[in-house]
Amino acid sequence: MAFSGAQAPYMNPMVPFTGVIQGGLQDGLQITINGTVLMSNGSRFTVNLQTGHSDNDIAFHFNPRFEEGGYVVCNTKQNGIWGPEERKMQMPFQRGHPFELSFLVQSSQFQVTVNGRLFVRYTHRVPFHRVDTISVTGIVQLSYISFQPPGRWQANSAPITQTVIHTVQSAPGQMFPNPMIPPMAYPNPVFPIPFFASIPGGLYPSKSITVSGTILPSAQSFYINLRSGSDIAFHLNPRFKENAVVRNTQIGSSWGPEERGLPWKMPFSRGQSFSVWILCESHCFKVAVDGQHLFEYYHRLKHLPTINSLEVGGDIQLTHVQP
Repeated sequence: MAFSGAQAPYMNPMVPFTGVIQGGLQDGLQITINGTVLMSNGSRFTVNLQTGHSDNDIAFHFNPRFEEGGYVVCNTKQNGIWGPEERKMQMPFQRGHPFELSFLVQSSQFQVTVNGRLFVRYTHRVPFHRVDTISVTGIVQLSYISFQPPGRWQANSAPITQTVIHTVQSAPGQMFPNPMIPPMAYPNPVFPIPFFASIPGGLYPSKSITVSGTILPSAQSFYINLRSGSDIAFHLNPRFKENAVVRNTQIGSSWGPEERGLPWKMPFSRGQSFSVWILCESHCFKVAVDGQHLFEYYHRLKHLPTINSLEVGGDIQLTHVQP
């Protein structure tokens, strides 16, 4: 099955964290880190893409520093010796605020986006295929680290700068949300609402889907639908007036019984960022919000490969979608 070999995300890892990158870095691989900068006494955090658990060989050292107005240091370490620093005199992170940090591996460089916006490009100083480990240290709390395989959404002739975008703006007022066409890619994503995307090959056990965004301050509700043709296999619907997260299935235009139970309070808040991770298992969907497991939803539409499209709508602004 296509992409079934994709590496499972690290969910809610403790910092300092060191984890294996299965198969090492490849041209087109994207690594996404979702977390929050802590309001602590420290002033830095670091993401290293390195060889092994030792820090002697670091292909890419990404080091935001909340000092002197805030800046980010990028560097490479070979045989224990640092090279010349590259400094970006901007700070795209805020203490106490969530963030989404993505590293896209390209043939000549790493491309880094923060909260969906291109931040920096870093030219390779050592062969990137030597990298097989990621480490994170410093003043951050992590929700997840996910891995998007090479070539997943790349258009053959398009310059790839952001691999999670499924629609593009070609002219003012003209949008083409066609989920069947591989997207062009741009550093600043434009996600129309409602948003549609295909799921190539449909669902299968171990397949995961990530949806991140910001809930509008006046939001009433939003929804995430996993569809099989005109049927909705899984409907996830946070409702703020009812303080509920409704789950259901619609087959033949008829809704089944709702499920509303939660292990704790409503995990979504108006005006706040969120990240929903849906893992398809053989018997159910497992759903995590901001890195915390929330519930399981047992399949009512059981032929998983026919569940091949994603729909997101309601009172939100999307920042990242990985079908």
